[in-house]
Amino acid sequence: MAKKSTSTQRDKLSVTFLVFYTLATIGLYAALLTPVIIGLSLKMATIDPAHKENSLALVLGVGAALALVSNPFFGKLSDRTRSRFGMRRPWLIGGSLFGLLGLLIIATSTSVWMVLVGWCIAQTAFNAALAALTAVLPDQVSERRRGTVSGFLGIAISIGVLAGIFLAQAVGSNQFLLFMAPGAGGVLLVLLFSFILKDRTLTLNTKLPVYSFVEFLKSFWLNPLKNRDYTWAWLSRFILFLGIATFTSYQTYFLLDKLHVAENDVAIKVFIATLISSVIVVIASIIGGALSDKLQRRKGFVVVAALIYAVALYILATADSISMFFVGAAIAGLGQGVYLAVDLALVTMVLPNKKDSAKDLGIFNIANAAPQSIAPAIAPFFLAINGPRNYTSLFIAGVVFAVIGALCVIPIRRVK
Repeated sequence: MAKKSTSTQRDKLSVTFLVFYTLATIGLYAALLTPVIIGLSLKMATIDPAHKENSLALVLGVGAALALVSNPFFGKLSDRTRSRFGMRRPWLIGGSLFGLLGLLIIATSTSVWMVLVGWCIAQTAFNAALAALTAVLPDQVSERRRGTVSGFLGIAISIGVLAGIFLAQAVGSNQFLLFMAPGAGGVLLVLLFSFILKDRTLTLNTKLPVYSFVEFLKSFWLNPLKNRDYTWAWLSRFILFLGIATFTSYQTYFLLDKLHVAENDVAIKVFIATLISSVIVVIASIIGGALSDKLQRRKGFVVVAALIYAVALYILATADSISMFFVGAAIAGLGQGVYLAVDLALVTMVLPNKKDSAKDLGIFNIANAAPQSIAPAIAPFFLAINGPRNYTSLFIAGVVFAVIGALCVIPIRRVK
């Protein structure tokens, strides 16, 4: 049997645990997302400037596909880990260290293929650590306290992105530190948390069900016809995030080629835009979530938030100055804050089976991750419209995706 804390112990939320858990989340997302937002695009611009868009699409697409599979796979292995060091700690330590190794390979690469190898290692390993880090929440925190902790973790993700980009702009043109500074700092925070964690353990004689390839595949499936409200919610998130990914994957090249920002200044411009967006995300999330609870309405908030995203993407698509770029980032933060605060509440109300909510939410998370793989794959088509590197065309496609994502919420029946 797994050694669990009593419900009373789990209900007593340690400040030390909360602080280090939040810091570990900040660190892991800084290490994982900084390359996606800025590092890899600058690396491709250096080693393959003539084909940087296609090279970036290859690296991001393959990496996102691995992330899609790695998270549930290693999460399941974490649940089955028999170790005197605990169930989660080996994956936190091993995943973060191997992820840092992947970043080191990228930082020292001189070819697209070596960058691809490094990013595959980093995505796989960091997602193994992320799966274990996520599982700590139900392990260590009672249901009564999970809302509070989840709120901290949600804000920690935005802070992690902001912290990573801050470090990236601080190192200037040093592409080695561009990857290793956020990576090393993030991994250090994960390691510190793993050492203070009072991890669950499985005894060696614990009987575990067979984990087959068929069981793994089943974890990705729900019948869409029998669960129509859930399916519409899934499609809404997937299509909206596809629109967002068309921008986030190529914003660096937009700044370089369309707004003619110097390469050494790109990181700081992205940092300022992310700072503006993050502040508004926090405020909009708190106000939007509270107002939605008070009115007991979800659909309207989600639809409006998705349409705000569409407006932001349009402003970004047509921006001809850095100030308009910042305006677009601010409006995107407003849409993101309201959407993320209310959409998750909506989803929990249309889950197919409350007894199997972890699996169903796991499937829903595919709607977050899959667009990161698909957007780079379809981007070259839009970039080629009316000439090479047509970023306006690509971002207008994102606007269309965001509007469709908003419309997909309307058919949901079980939620007002």
